[in-house]
Amino acid sequence: MREHEPPDEVRTSMLPDETMSQQTLVRVVAKMTIPFILVLGIYVILHGELGPGGGFQGGVILAAGFILYGMVFGADELRRRIPTVVFDIGMALGALLYAGTGLASLLAGGTFLDYGMLQPTHAGDGEALGMTLVEYGVGITVCSVMTTIYLMVSDPADSKVEG
Repeated sequence: MREHEPPDEVRTSMLPDETMSQQTLVRVVAKMTIPFILVLGIYVILHGELGPGGGFQGGVILAAGFILYGMVFGADELRRRIPTVVFDIGMALGALLYAGTGLASLLAGGTFLDYGMLQPTHAGDGEALGMTLVEYGVGITVCSVMTTIYLMVSDPADSKVEG
């Protein structure tokens, strides 16, 4: 053993899962901040068409809240609280909202994502409706995809090389 390496008992006690589970301060701070992160993400998605932000940014903020929970309490605990099927449905639902909004504009006689065609008598209302639906779709999809990527990367069963 080299002099600069920690002894075996110190090295084995510093595994990532064990380290976070023993960090009371990190767990308490995470429990206090995660709800605010999630609310901020929802706010950014809901008001994205009116100001800075939008579906992508809000979706990443939401995913960051879920990923923080998974990093602090463990990916298995995140999977237990929110089954992966919820994120699978979120990916499909978000893409369906986006594509459905574009398809509705096409069927109304406009081009893909021509929001004004959603309410031709009041184009401004159609614009607001279209942008809102697209922002919701993008936010749900981005949140679901980012969280799913984290869960896939953190799953030890998926990271083993088969051979």
